Amino acid sequence: LGLLYQEYRDKSTRQEIETRRLQDSQTDPEESSPSEETPSEAEPTSTTENKAPPQISLLRNSNSRFNLWQDLPEIRSSGVLSILQPDEIKLQEAMFELVTSEASYYKSLNLLVSHFMENERLKKILHQSEAHILFSNVLDVMAVSERIQSPPPLFSLVGRGQADAVSGTKLLLGHRSYTRVSDRVALKALTFSLSLSSLSQEKPAFRELISQLELDPKCKGLSFSSFLILPFQRITRLKLLVQNILKKVEEKSDRETTALDAHKELETVVKACNEGVRKMSRTEQMISIQKKLEFKIKSVPIISHSRWLLKQGELQQMNGPKTSRTLRTKKLFREIYLFLFNDLLVICRQIPGDKYQVFDSAPRGLLRVEELEDQGQSLANVFILRLLENADDREASYMLKASSQSEMKRWMISLAPNRRTKFVSFTSRLVDCPQIQCVHPYVAQQPDELSLELADVLNILDKTDDGWIFGERLHDQERGWFPSSMGEEILNPKIRAQNLKECFRVHKSDDSQRRKLGSRNRQ
Repeated sequence: LGLLYQEYRDKSTRQEIETRRLQDSQTDPEESSPSEETPSEAEPTSTTENKAPPQISLLRNSNSRFNLWQDLPEIRSSGVLSILQPDEIKLQEAMFELVTSEASYYKSLNLLVSHFMENERLKKILHQSEAHILFSNVLDVMAVSERIQSPPPLFSLVGRGQADAVSGTKLLLGHRSYTRVSDRVALKALTFSLSLSSLSQEKPAFRELISQLELDPKCKGLSFSSFLILPFQRITRLKLLVQNILKKVEEKSDRETTALDAHKELETVVKACNEGVRKMSRTEQMISIQKKLEFKIKSVPIISHSRWLLKQGELQQMNGPKTSRTLRTKKLFREIYLFLFNDLLVICRQIPGDKYQVFDSAPRGLLRVEELEDQGQSLANVFILRLLENADDREASYMLKASSQSEMKRWMISLAPNRRTKFVSFTSRLVDCPQIQCVHPYVAQQPDELSLELADVLNILDKTDDGWIFGERLHDQERGWFPSSMGEEILNPKIRAQNLKECFRVHKSDDSQRRKLGSRNRQ
């Protein structure tokens, strides 16, 4: 409870990574196969082994002050660890993290209010409307968090081993209150960056005061922006924590029903926040693109409430067959520029003034791609793009060359999303699939990339020789590309199968929606 939420979240996710590393190394992958039972289905070998507390690899940081439920003195002295089954201990640990993380979240919110929002100097610098943009509804969220935690204090209930029956259910039900405020608060929290950047540029006094406040030891080196983004981070993390509980409760029980209800509501809030932010950024982007396009063909309206950019970039178009050995490779190709939207492809050539002249287009559903066989260095990373019906209502083909293997694959998957990938999707329900867990956070740089959080687990759908992976995150089925250096592959097939089984269980309450999520992606 001495940790701010940002610290708690970081330590918790890193501990999750270490735990999965330990599990992955416990069994030699060569000894198992995808068809074998998952650990949850296997029979215990002995009563003594079954009673042993589950092993969890803690981060080697003596100053972390990050304790497990089973490490609490009250729990150790109570003798409850010798009574509970390993699965029940794991459930208590999951519930314990939900409760203690709520306490650290409240601590961070309280610091945001007392140290920043109520600072008298800051009040004088900010106009009332500016303060409202930065801090709107923070007090509402703080009040909800306070009500959830009392009375009686949830931490004391967990300490007495009552988290499951009393505080756990109360907390899960209490999180429904978040849906009334968190959707609008989290959405605003994700858009604060524009206001913060503007204020920092326009008001030097604001920038200097925030820098001074951030240096206070109570902030523990954390930035003002990390406090403002708290509501969205919390609602996203809550969904994952409830998923973790859901994986551990007994099936068809009241506890499972409670967890399913809480997960469904939290997922609704997270989706609404993500879609709201995407919609705002997409609208600005579409307006910017529209201004840059000049049509050589019949004009196509670009701006639409249901259209957004998936990928853009330069490729080289082959002008014709190689007719002479003395012809330089660069003369075989000329640059073209593609704008790929979720429903439309626009093919252009860049012209002076940061403009693009459109010379062809086609609906995205009428695109087909084909990779060429190895044709030597000059034709490396070349693929065929077919427009079944272009702007002239006829079929057209383009031989295109990408700058690298990964860029070629990324274009091919974006242009033809239903094209079969190297590996299978989560929605295929096959027993095994290559998986990777994120050990370094990653922020997407392009529309076809996927931002990663620590401890995310993903199915590997495709990979390239130059260090990129096309993955599908298990907890929300979002797809995208990311550098392979961001993660570690999970080698143990039993752990991979267990991850898939747990994911199916989490989403079983809305199987039809799960299939839609699996087929829908940002490509």
